[in-house]
Amino acid sequence: MSKPSRIWIIGASDGIGRELARQYAAEGARLVLSARRQDALQALADEIGGAEIRPLDVADRASLDAAASAIAAGGNLDRIVHLAALYDPGRISDLDPDMAARIVTVNLTGSFHVAQVGPPLLRRGGQLALCGSVAGYVGLPQGQIYSASKAGVINLAESLRAERSDLDIRLICPGFVETRLTEKNDFKMPALMRPDKAATAIRTGLARGGFEVHFPHRLTRSLKLIRALPYWLSLPLTRRLSREDSA
Repeated sequence: MSKPSRIWIIGASDGIGRELARQYAAEGARLVLSARRQDALQALADEIGGAEIRPLDVADRASLDAAASAIAAGGNLDRIVHLAALYDPGRISDLDPDMAARIVTVNLTGSFHVAQVGPPLLRRGGQLALCGSVAGYVGLPQGQIYSASKAGVINLAESLRAERSDLDIRLICPGFVETRLTEKNDFKMPALMRPDKAATAIRTGLARGGFEVHFPHRLTRSLKLIRALPYWLSLPLTRRLSREDSA
């Protein structure tokens, strides 16, 4: 009988991360759960029949290093899935500079920290998945600094994939998912998904070959097409989205 996979989920306390932990636990995986809220992690661990709890803030490198050191003592990991993020929608002119800086630090710099800390914990050929977003494909109205930070994560994952032939580097790009983050949106979200459905898409995609796991396809393929267009075609399309949002 093969040994159960050891999986570290960062951002496991809520939303997609919590659902992904439930699904991997149902498969018999040995889980390491991380997020900022220890109480939420402990409640999840109790629900799924036990897990290793390592609270951390990806924006705080020292807390990530401490968690990694403790995790290393338990042996190699088979998979790391990094999902932690911040989101605050609004027009660029209305952004709070401090919140914008925090979003960049958590989303982009936090992913950079994981990209450095994670690989030494993995077995050879192990998997490291960073979470971008379809919002990172193109500059979307009211996506503001979140879209820019996720575009950076996509680029970071691409670079890491090119550099690390010894590991299975993956990129996750979800569309709109019902979470506490998207509750902030005051516009109609196309192809909105439940967190459990998003977790299933991630789990299934990471078990297959390839680089990017993106969903739902009816949304992601449209945005990929816009990204492939020259600016003289794509920018009028995104400007039209902005007018529709303000209508």
